[in-house]
Amino acid sequence: MGYDRSATMFSPDGHILQVEYAEKTVRLGSASIGINCQDGVIIVADKGIKDELIVKNSADKIYEIDEHIMTSAAGILSDARILVNQTRLIAQQNRVTYDSPIDVESIIREVSDIKQQYTQHPGVRPFGVSLIIAGKSGNKTKLYTSDITGNYFEYNAIAIGKNDEKIKEELRHQYKPEIKTDEAITLALKIFKDILKENFNIDRFNISIIKNSDKKLKKFTPEEVKELG
Repeated sequence: MGYDRSATMFSPDGHILQVEYAEKTVRLGSASIGINCQDGVIIVADKGIKDELIVKNSADKIYEIDEHIMTSAAGILSDARILVNQTRLIAQQNRVTYDSPIDVESIIREVSDIKQQYTQHPGVRPFGVSLIIAGKSGNKTKLYTSDITGNYFEYNAIAIGKNDEKIKEELRHQYKPEIKTDEAITLALKIFKDILKENFNIDRFNISIIKNSDKKLKKFTPEEVKELG
């Protein structure tokens, strides 16, 4: 009793319950899929069902960190906003200091360090959000995720949020190393269609891409997304 009242307290069976509760929060959030491809990297994010009165462009689930790095989140998006703002600051400081774009792994490491700190200090709670961070480093595109505990890994394809295990199982069966970005977008939308069934609506999705050729983030407009539906 009381082992879940602090992020600094281990339960007798070796768990930090506040961290596990935060992981459950992430799985309540709408899902995002990231796929690293032969010619670039893509993220397809489900915005969920929003109020019709909301201006659609204000409800994006994919955020620009720098012109060559993007991220999407699942969980408490207000927590994500704080982390995104911090990574944007770090990316710009790197440009000012070194006159070069920051490496993608440096960004995911900084985010993960911040998240880890919030699992060991009293008086705070863990960030209730997982992130997919994707971008161009040198001649290659990279795809990472950072979880609640502050761990991060590089992936060929990954999903976070609601039904993430089902989505990852589909990705394990259907992902191929030679996949191109247009095929990956089609695959991600197909998986969402299979998962959401009658709730699938193309208007729910944000799509962004970073290609090897131009090294810059391109966000699909609502009209371009609809053409894919």
